[in-house]
Amino acid sequence: MKLRIVRINNQIEALEILKKIGVDPYGVTAMSQKTRHLNILLTARQCKVANIIKQEMLSLGADAAVARGTVACSIDRTDVLLMGTLKQLSALPEKLKKQPFGLEAVARELEILLAGIDLKHRVFRTTSREISLGEKTLIMGVLNVTPDSFSDGNLYFDTQKAIERAVQMEEEGADIVDIGAESSRPGAKPLTAEEEMDRLMPVLDGLRGRLKAVVSVDTTKASVAKAALCTGAEIVNDITALNNDEKMVEVVSEKEAGLVLMHMRGTPKTMQTGDLTYRDLIGEIIDYLKSSYEKACAAGVDRESIALDPGIGFGKTFEDNCRIINKLNEFKSLGLPLLIGTSRKAFIGSITNCAPTERLEGTAATVAASILRGCDIVRVHDVAAMKKVAMMTDAIVRS
Repeated sequence: MKLRIVRINNQIEALEILKKIGVDPYGVTAMSQKTRHLNILLTARQCKVANIIKQEMLSLGADAAVARGTVACSIDRTDVLLMGTLKQLSALPEKLKKQPFGLEAVARELEILLAGIDLKHRVFRTTSREISLGEKTLIMGVLNVTPDSFSDGNLYFDTQKAIERAVQMEEEGADIVDIGAESSRPGAKPLTAEEEMDRLMPVLDGLRGRLKAVVSVDTTKASVAKAALCTGAEIVNDITALNNDEKMVEVVSEKEAGLVLMHMRGTPKTMQTGDLTYRDLIGEIIDYLKSSYEKACAAGVDRESIALDPGIGFGKTFEDNCRIINKLNEFKSLGLPLLIGTSRKAFIGSITNCAPTERLEGTAATVAASILRGCDIVRVHDVAAMKKVAMMTDAIVRS
């Protein structure tokens, strides 16, 4: 075939095709960033700022889309869509640093965003180790020691059964075992810290010294997190992203633990009731996670100890959940590892018409799609099966 479209996903692929053509070494370096087009959205900017950005983009041979009325400043604010090659956008920050009206801060944000685009290998720090990211997708096994979780409630409520399941998950390929003692299913009622610890601590005690896998605790309470971290847990998975307990961030910082911040609107009891409409689904989730991430860093949590979860099923419609997976690579703009938990959730059942325990194939599809969109960690119930799905998808992504 003498004519075809070529998709270039990253810098490595750009260099490969240019070298294969036989481009001069200097040209390879100069042209590689020209092969990749990016769209970057800046929201709610003053018209005078938007006009400067547009002119600087035009001067680079690129462009920026703004609202009608921006040039004459007949409107107050406008979103700005930057459209250009990676080379053009990489040159923009230096131009903006010389401009007034706070554009130096915009330049710094752009530099951070652009620096993270091709960042494949990084670490996720916990209390006692550095977990390598980028070589493969990590598997986080779900272990609910509850009587009322939506798909496995009461299966591992018994302490010994929970311990045995954690060991089994590691044997099946789990890199992380995430243990939760309080159900977060839609409509779930909250527990006291004492009730949660009564369920959780015997399991953690029983697992001490038995797992090589990382132990994560799924909790929103600082006292529970502290007790768990003192009993072998290394990561706190907070579905409220530090918004339930103001002392949580202090505990994570003090213990130098890993931290997963998840987006949720409302509480488990209320999140699927009322109006689930978003003005800008992806944008609002990103802003929420960015705010929580900045709060964590301000309190002393290491940036390399934070991962983000967009919160599939937590205050979203079934259509929203699919859209989040499809747009997951947009969350890479935050420059942090991404975790996603789709396993057996209701939106899969709504599409496949299957009960929670029959959603293996639907879950597999969401896991594969999430990995293809840049997910680093998948949180799943069916560890053995999803490990194989991740291995195959990783082989495709890294080919």
